[in-house]
Amino acid sequence: MCSKFAAISVILAAALAGSSRSLEAMPVYDIEQAVALAQERNPEILIAQKKVMAARGGFIEARSGYLPWLSSSGLYDKRQTQSQTNLRQEDYNAIVKLEQNVYTGGAVSSQVAIAQLNIAKANYDLQETISRVTMDVRIAFNELLLNRAKVRVHEDSVGVFEQELKGEQENFNAGIVGKLNVQRAAGIVQRANGFEKLVSAASGTFRD
Repeated sequence: MCSKFAAISVILAAALAGSSRSLEAMPVYDIEQAVALAQERNPEILIAQKKVMAARGGFIEARSGYLPWLSSSGLYDKRQTQSQTNLRQEDYNAIVKLEQNVYTGGAVSSQVAIAQLNIAKANYDLQETISRVTMDVRIAFNELLLNRAKVRVHEDSVGVFEQELKGEQENFNAGIVGKLNVQRAAGIVQRANGFEKLVSAASGTFRD
């Protein structure tokens, strides 16, 4: 479950990457488009859909026990003789049968009932798979948006720290504060930038 969730997060992160180059190279999806894309291409959903189709085919096969069926067989034989004869040199025979079950002891009705249950189970599994994949995509999408919002908030904080550093440098140049104030402000900016890169990497959002 964790690996699937991580894979979804990576896909959404790539689709929503913040740089201009990424936006030009890849399409951008909103949450409903991401859900629709997952429902269309997710391998587990596709497999579940195939199982529904197979169950319906099994129902058609079981129900055919109520219908008559036609069978045919034939024989053709050609003889070669060394002398002339009035007998036919070719023998052929054809048989066509039309048959229908009159009584099967409930076998056909049981097979039909089982086939109907298989269809219901396959449909239930399909809906469960769609719901689970949809939930995973929505959670991953919203977490990605939350992480990107955190990055933007931190970017704003870095901007404030950089303005403070600039102000301390100006005050130092004017002789108002000592060098220690400038070094302390520079350290805060450096740590903030390092934390921003860490958060950006975790959320799939990168600054140019």
